[in-house]
This record gives sequence, C-alpha cells and structure tokens, in this order.
Amino acid sequence: MEKAGSDSNRRVAGKPRVIVTRHLLPSVEARMEELFDVRLNREDTPMSRDDLAAAMHECDVLVPTVTDRIDAELIAGAGDRLGLIASFGAGTDHIDLAAAAARRIMVTNTPGVFTDDTADLTMALIIGVPRRLREGTALIRRERWTGWAPSAMLGRKLGGKVLGIVGMGRIGQAVASRARAFGLEIRYHNRHRLPEAVETMFGARFEEDLDRLLAEADIVSLHCPATPQTQGLVDARRIALMKPGAALINTARASLVDYEAMIDALESGHLGGAGLDVFPHEPKVDARLVALPNVIAQPHIGSATVEGREASGEKVIANIRFWADGHRPPDQVLEALV
Repeated sequence: MEKAGSDSNRRVAGKPRVIVTRHLLPSVEARMEELFDVRLNREDTPMSRDDLAAAMHECDVLVPTVTDRIDAELIAGAGDRLGLIASFGAGTDHIDLAAAAARRIMVTNTPGVFTDDTADLTMALIIGVPRRLREGTALIRRERWTGWAPSAMLGRKLGGKVLGIVGMGRIGQAVASRARAFGLEIRYHNRHRLPEAVETMFGARFEEDLDRLLAEADIVSLHCPATPQTQGLVDARRIALMKPGAALINTARASLVDYEAMIDALESGHLGGAGLDVFPHEPKVDARLVALPNVIAQPHIGSATVEGREASGEKVIANIRFWADGHRPPDQVLEALV
C-alpha cells in the first residue's frame, strides 16, 4: 500500500494491510473487515516466530496481543511497509520499543479499558483468599462437606485489615476505591506520591519504604508494570519480611515476584495464601501452586470481559485509522515516539 508524507506521519493511500495475530471479538473483526484489508486469525492459533516474521514483512499494520513477543530481531527484519504496531492490550513489555523507534515504526496500545475489569478480579481475590473460597468450593465439589459447624472453615475478616498496594496507577487506584468499601485500611507504595486530595479520596497513606509496607500489610496487591526495575521486585528477602499469614495478590505481571520463593513461603505457612492471575510460564502453572489449597489461581482473566475486549478492539481500530490518515494515534506509546 502506497504511503505519502514523512516516515513518522505516513498517510496510507487506500485500505491499509492489517494482520491480526489472534481471534478478536466478532464485532471488532467485522468492523476491521469493513475498514481495512485485513487478515484475521479466527482459528486463534498462536503465531510462531516465523509466522510473525512473515506477517511483519507483508503488512502496514500488525495487531499483536500481549502474548506475542515482538523483539528487536523481528522488528529489524520487518518489511519497509510496516509502519504501525497496534497492540491489543495496555501492556507494552512484549514489544521492544527502542527497536521500533529506531525503525520509525509507531507503537500504540489500549490503555484504560481494562482498569475496572482487572480491579474487579483483584478484589475478588482479595476477598476470596482470606475467606477460603477455593477450599469451600472444593468441599462441595468433592461432597466432603459435613454441615455447618462453629469452628469449621474459619477465615479472616477484611474490615480493619491493612491492604498494601504496590503501584498506585489506574488499576491500583481502582482497587483502593473498591477495598475502602470493605473497610480495608489502604497503604500504598508508588514511584511518586499522589496528591493529597487523591489520598484523601481513597483514605490512602503513602509508604515510601516498600520493605516497611510489606512488613505491615495483611494483604499485598501488586499493580506495577513489567520493567527492568520491577523484575523480581518481591523476592525471597521481601517475602520473608511479610507478616506471617499475609496474603499476596498478583494480577499484574509474573515477573514482579520470585515464584519459587513465594511457593516456599506458602508451603511453609509463612504466607497465608495467594491470589494469582499471572504465571511465569503461561499457560503452564506450577503443579505445587495447583495443589496448595490456599492459592486461588486464575487463567490470566483480569481483562476477560466482553465489554473490555470490545473497547480494546475499538481502540485498536481508532489507532489504525488515525495513523492511516496521517495523524498521530490517540494511544501512541510515548516511549516509542518516532
């Protein structure tokens, strides 16, 4: 497809050639077929590295998801016509942004649309772990429940407990809003302290020292991006600092946590439980986690709502249309400015 204008602000003459790596919602795919020369993946078979390389050689726009690793080598081998990587999802750690900028390939994402969905799931885990919902469900399913008893299936109440939020961006704030309604005391650690008015709104207290936050919280919920600085943020040393019986919730990125150290702490009883939606080697989940009764494990469904996935698809379409018309897309990733 012919393009006019500068490399960083190209206008596509005609319909841009778009390749989508995974099956999206039918309404989104139908709209893409109306607007673009699009190749879809309705079988939803994950693309191999060779498939991605071939796609990047023949399209104007690649629409990957967070499970597609678009590294520097793939970007270096992309065809000259590739001008936009319109990622489906908020995260961008699966794309080498520096390599894209070097090739003057624009990168967009879909921020904000999954905030409430992820916060809702996080809150479900914050409730479910101390109230032992997995264990209760297992009793019913295995027909081992012998009836109500005063001392049976005792969990921990939420009201008055300290929730430590690590990463107070959109999702962290949405979790704080929900948690406050349950009577949790909100403390948070963030790169920058929030304005006093925002802290007041959530009843949140800033803790500059992450170690201190971990030592004081009854429940720790992680909401950081995956960066070199956050890799292994909650390691064996920091897990050891956590209160005996505390719960760890991770709906962000598996790379934030030393999962081996976490499993050791769960098996030893130091940690009282964990609620997890992300894992180091997805879709594989460590059998030790599956076996632990105090772990609620979910298959990376933080953003899995019809409404959220539709909204994300609509953002992808808008970003492509802006770019194809020669305008800056609304969700251009600043780290990949070209």
